[in-house]
Amino acid sequence: MDYLDLCPDKVENYEQKLNNFYTEHIDADEEIHYCLEGSGYFDVRDRDDKWIRIWIKAGDMIVLPAGIYHRFTLDTSNYVKLMRLFVGEPVWTAYNQPQEDHPSRQGYTNNFVENSGIVLQAHSVE
Repeated sequence: MDYLDLCPDKVENYEQKLNNFYTEHIDADEEIHYCLEGSGYFDVRDRDDKWIRIWIKAGDMIVLPAGIYHRFTLDTSNYVKLMRLFVGEPVWTAYNQPQEDHPSRQGYTNNFVENSGIVLQAHSVE
């Protein structure tokens, strides 16, 4: 595991780092994030290629499968501290869209889109 403490006072090249996280991309490995403090948004695409915005706050965990297009940004709190969990050594290489031929994207498409008959629902923020 490692920690990401993301806010203007704690990250060098903060604006560039946040912009990198917000650029739509995939990762070759599954991403597991547990929010320790603060809050922010993960955006993922649905079957119709429309964005779904997922708000995370302290105590929330999100698992992003390898190969799913996603992006991240902060909300108005402008701060988040995430615990990032992984198996083995962390590999934080983002592959910016398009990546339809990347093995992790093909695996995601085959396993989660084409073969899934499960409809998932997320809780709404009130």
